[in-house]
Amino acid sequence: QVQLVESGGGLVQAGGSLRLSCAASGSIFSIDAMGWYRQSPGKERELVAAIIVGGSTNYGDSVKGRFTISRDNAKNTVFLQMNSLKPEDTAVYYCNAHIIPFSGTSYYYWGQGTQVTVSS
Repeated sequence: QVQLVESGGGLVQAGGSLRLSCAASGSIFSIDAMGWYRQSPGKERELVAAIIVGGSTNYGDSVKGRFTISRDNAKNTVFLQMNSLKPEDTAVYYCNAHIIPFSGTSYYYWGQGTQVTVSS
């Protein structure tokens, strides 16, 4: 079984910073892409940032220049450094990973989500 476990969410004032982590564990041969999505009440889940194994990154327009995604391939972990946080960044943040197992087909896995709340 594959599991994604997120950590690092919490409450922060506007202008502050938070760092999210997501560690993948289980029967993992390799991980292609890893990323972060977020969802706030009444809104659809949206891409925040993604990174592929070669290091190329992609960011949602609303976070460009403020958030940085990185990964530690040896530890199957992805990070999201969030700076200059705004109240509109408040959401549940979900980790996502495209995982190739030792046996079977690849699959996109989701973490359980971590709440980020930015107060004004």
